[in-house]
Amino acid sequence: MAAQRIEYIDAMRGLTMILVVFAHVCHFCFGDSRMGYNTVFILFRLPCFFMISGWLFESVAQRSFKEVTRHKAMVQLVPTFIFLFLLAPPPEFFHRLGSLKGGYWFTFALFEYFVLYMLMIRISRKWTPLMAVSLAIATFIYARYYNSLRMVADGYQLWLMDASGFLSITTWRLFLFFYLGTCVRRHFEAFIRWTDKPVVIILVTVIFALVASTSHHDYLVFEMFRFYVGGITGMVMVFTFFRLSASWLKRCHISRPLQYIGTRTLDVYLLHYFFLPRFLMANADTLKAYENQLVEFVVIFAVSIGVLALSLIASYVIRLSPVLGHYLFGVKYTKQS
Repeated sequence: MAAQRIEYIDAMRGLTMILVVFAHVCHFCFGDSRMGYNTVFILFRLPCFFMISGWLFESVAQRSFKEVTRHKAMVQLVPTFIFLFLLAPPPEFFHRLGSLKGGYWFTFALFEYFVLYMLMIRISRKWTPLMAVSLAIATFIYARYYNSLRMVADGYQLWLMDASGFLSITTWRLFLFFYLGTCVRRHFEAFIRWTDKPVVIILVTVIFALVASTSHHDYLVFEMFRFYVGGITGMVMVFTFFRLSASWLKRCHISRPLQYIGTRTLDVYLLHYFFLPRFLMANADTLKAYENQLVEFVVIFAVSIGVLALSLIASYVIRLSPVLGHYLFGVKYTKQS
């Protein structure tokens, strides 16, 4: 029996998927990831995604390690390899297998988070929090110095650096948000009690706003503080907003479209790279000349919705074929469907 979907979780996933497309339009179509308030969105976008992933995974983490790993590999890795192959055929394909996987790093990293979490809780539930925090901090530092370390690496060291890139170790700094998602699931009633208190959510929102208002500084402790405090407060704020605003979003007819996108996040993630209008790069300077974040946001958001719509249409057509739906998106088809 399929697990019952939670509407506000799907709606939240829908929003974060829109923001992922938004960020890629900024970067690949206008050449500047700081446009249109994206510097604020980046603080909570991926933390929210990984928190939800951890929240959903907690209920299956105790199942057979082999069974879960095999299923997740079929859903996360096989489709990603296929789409990466289509996006960048050989020999370019082999040059895209570094830490960012040609943009497809998210599904690789998420699969690794599943494996890491299952290993941690099997080693010791008691020490899992310490292991998760230690791993996140160590890999944050490693990611910060990865490029400079790779430049001076030689021989065997360079091979190790390339291997760590293939394993997405530089992205493990985000594992803490995944782990916190599992904690929220285990202690959900306590989490609800605290976030139902106005003073708590106001404090969380104020802290996030203060962090978001700071500018970038090339200082390790500050970067780490901004990354984790902004991410934690941002994901708590967004999660609480969607939980408390579920009925309001329904009345405004916003919830259902977001939910649909939320049930197709993998499809959109894998497909949207093919629909990014990279030709807009020629107009990037014109948009930047306005020096207005709101104008940038409106234009980039409109482009993002167009890319999202094309991705969803392509997803619908592909899913009409059980074979393509299974191997490209990991869909399990029943006799009824």
